[in-house]
Amino acid sequence: MGNLDLECRQKVTVPPSKPFLSSLKSSLKETFFPDDPLRQFKNQPPGRKLVLGLQYFVPILEWAPRYTFDFFKADVVAGITIATLAVPQGISYATLANLPPIIGLYSSFVPPLVYAMLGSSKDLAVGTVAVASLLIASMLGKEVNPNQNPKLYVQLALTSTFFAGLFQATLGFLRLGFIVDFLSHATIVGFMGGAATVVCLQQLKGILGLVHFTHATDLVSVMQSIITQTHQSLLCEFYSK
Repeated sequence: MGNLDLECRQKVTVPPSKPFLSSLKSSLKETFFPDDPLRQFKNQPPGRKLVLGLQYFVPILEWAPRYTFDFFKADVVAGITIATLAVPQGISYATLANLPPIIGLYSSFVPPLVYAMLGSSKDLAVGTVAVASLLIASMLGKEVNPNQNPKLYVQLALTSTFFAGLFQATLGFLRLGFIVDFLSHATIVGFMGGAATVVCLQQLKGILGLVHFTHATDLVSVMQSIITQTHQSLLCEFYSK
């Protein structure tokens, strides 16, 4: 048994060292192109390469020919189920961002329609989130008062979201999604906990019946806004009785 183990250990050899440029090229390829998307184009005629390229950038061209009526029935049920949640959710998120409710409705069904043509996952939910809505309100509220100049506020909101989408599309085109791998578990948990805290704090405006509430997302600003307006909510409750 000992001789057999010795023979097995002797058969293991150290891999030869690679040149620096070759090692760097291999590391970059593994980082940026882990799935090797160019593999399917090898040894293909020009016409086939064109079709594969279109299917790669517009995935609906690949799965649409295989779409059946059973898939359609399942999508209808899923669409109705999600719509019952997306409609009130979109309106509430638009309210958090100090935007008209109709914009929240647009954000509920336009992104899924675009993702159905350009997306590659059947299980990914696309739409607005509470944290982004609160950040929009906090960022734009420092520049424009949505109550005094709502038209300019909406224009700034559309402009900021356009550039945010352009930035995200650039990250996707450059295949920089691997950056997420460098986020630690503690960072993700902290973000989720902070997001939940911010959402809860912003709901105090409706719970306490405050009229002029802060657009800031930090705890100190929210508590100051509550303390300075406590007498207003108490007076409103007194006169309502």
